Amino acid sequence: MVQLWFILSGTIVNAVTVLVGSLIGLSISGKLPERYRSIVLNSLGLVTIVLGVDAAVLKFSDTVGRFAPQVEAGRTYGARVAMVMIGSLLIGVIIGTWLRLHERVEALGALIHRRFSKGDASGAGRFAEGFLTASVIFCVGPLTMLGCLQNGAHGDPSYLYIKALLDGFCSMALASALGWGVFASVATVLVFQGSLSLLASAVAEPLHPLTTDLMTVVGGVVLLATALMILEIKKLPVANMLPGIFLPPAFVYLVEWVSPGMLLPLAS
Repeated sequence: MVQLWFILSGTIVNAVTVLVGSLIGLSISGKLPERYRSIVLNSLGLVTIVLGVDAAVLKFSDTVGRFAPQVEAGRTYGARVAMVMIGSLLIGVIIGTWLRLHERVEALGALIHRRFSKGDASGAGRFAEGFLTASVIFCVGPLTMLGCLQNGAHGDPSYLYIKALLDGFCSMALASALGWGVFASVATVLVFQGSLSLLASAVAEPLHPLTTDLMTVVGGVVLLATALMILEIKKLPVANMLPGIFLPPAFVYLVEWVSPGMLLPLAS
């Protein structure tokens, strides 16, 4: 039990802050006029754009700047890394579409809503939207990947504690605008982050930093797609894009197996 707390402490605290924040948001949602809920939702969409740009654009630039000097690639290194990102997104969305992840997530949200609303399906769509939107925002980003790796492999929950504080405030705003679906996303936080932390604890040699950075970059693109959905600019099947987040390690190691030194520095 002590060992599990050592691995999952950050995830558990994060889930608690989302739970508390959601309940606070739900308690005030009925008192907010529709125009204020719309303002909150639009503000969250804009903040999600900022988070997406930070994770996708700035993180990509930082990653290329850090690893290019270690590889004999010159100016082509950025293009090589971009191909891994693009390949992960394309293959990931194909897998997600084949698995019909978006439809299944929406159906799960609607099922949970019907189960706890005594058959009233009038708000099922809004519940599913809140569940999916909150799940993506809470589980995609630099602090998620880095925090779970640090917590699982080294027992250091500090990054996830920072994320927990941010998610607590974010869940208040989300729940006040999108309702009970945000509350249900606590399960996603527990399952997703808990699985990453357990995986990190089980892997003898953690993933190369390049692969985790690229997972964050792909996650940033998913965040941008989520922002477009929140702002009602373009409704994208965001859940279908989620498998792409986990593909960069496979792409990087495949490229290195075929042509060592293309992406990672050669061992001296």
